[in-house]
Amino acid sequence: MTTNALDLGLVKVTTEQLRTLLRGIHRETLPCPLTPSGLAGHGLQDVSNTLLGLLRHLERPAVHAVVVAVLAERLATP
Repeated sequence: MTTNALDLGLVKVTTEQLRTLLRGIHRETLPCPLTPSGLAGHGLQDVSNTLLGLLRHLERPAVHAVVVAVLAERLATP
């Protein structure tokens, strides 16, 4: 059985990369819906396939909500 990037959700995106994504969303320097060039402009080209696969068609509030939820879950886990 094979596992693709979508099966893992945002597991392979580091907490620091999620913080970078959130910062770009918050400062409105990262356009939504997300684009490969927008992510590359924020140094997130290494995880762009994962992020685009999961968040590509979402508007800014939805991307913000997903990233905040993932970060909150990670930071709450000891």
